[in-house]
Amino acid sequence: MSNVLKVVAFSLVIISLFAGFSNFGIPRIEPAPPPVEEVVDLSAITPEQFIALGGRIYEGRGTCTLCHNELGRAPMLEEAAVVAEERLADARYEGAADDAESYLRESLLEPSAFVVAGFGKTGSNDTESPMPSVLGGAIDLSEAETAAVIAFLQDLAGLAVTVAIPSDIAEEEASEEEPEAEQRALLTTPEDAILEFACGACHAVGEEVGELGPDLNTIGAERDSDYIRRAILDPNADIAEGFEEDMMPADYGEQMYAQELEMLVVYLAGLK
Repeated sequence: MSNVLKVVAFSLVIISLFAGFSNFGIPRIEPAPPPVEEVVDLSAITPEQFIALGGRIYEGRGTCTLCHNELGRAPMLEEAAVVAEERLADARYEGAADDAESYLRESLLEPSAFVVAGFGKTGSNDTESPMPSVLGGAIDLSEAETAAVIAFLQDLAGLAVTVAIPSDIAEEEASEEEPEAEQRALLTTPEDAILEFACGACHAVGEEVGELGPDLNTIGAERDSDYIRRAILDPNADIAEGFEEDMMPADYGEQMYAQELEMLVVYLAGLK
């Protein structure tokens, strides 16, 4: 009987030590809140500042340069505003734009309205674009941010900027106090995470058919969970053969909650 009590007491001590270490000894992973739109007083912004805002979005949270670069994964945009008229006159064009400004807007909001030859999804005959709309997913630009990117692209091409600073948004922002950034709801399925973080824009995974990055539909047969987790958090740590550095955003560790990250890792590791 004495030995039984000793075993029980020893077990309780071990369990208590383990529970204490789990709760207090291991640092909690608290990801940074998801990116929020840049707060700008549009009622006082100058055209030059508005163009600069578009440039920061273009280089930053818009993630434009991940594909529109010298690697040739997507068309270069330095003269996008210049060639807009040519694109509008293309026999394949079926969109609703009627000038360069509306064409640029349409290209951001509905990328498949017109796909430049050679840059469509495989098998779509250049009728479907691999680019996601800037209104959703991890990009999720506001109306003002979208307008700023258009202004930047016009200026980048050396043309006069015709897009107007949204005055109605300026009045609304000027009359309200700056709201606190809201925490988004936790994603509960891998499919929702893949959609939210625009994984399918570059990767073939599940029902997504991206072609710019490695095919992930059998990644679990080739890589373990540690590799997959590292590839999400530090994509330049291991570069897949045939691909280049900086093709994938390096801030998913800040965008994802820890539970979402682990859910996605488990899902991908199970794709055999």
